[in-house]
Amino acid sequence: MELKRKIYKRGSSYETTIPMPLLFALDMKKKHNIVFKFVPKQNRWYIGFEEARGAA
Repeated sequence: MELKRKIYKRGSSYETTIPMPLLFALDMKKKHNIVFKFVPKQNRWYIGFEEARGAA
């Protein structure tokens, strides 16, 4: 499967949205952070998700 997303300018930064097919396994009742990881040796980006921690 291939997913393409547009990158758009928002203020002084660039943004994109996360496609719903990538979020299917998440419990949307909880809050999550997306983690982007670049592996220079492979010249590839990977994404992952982690549950957001609540304020203590």
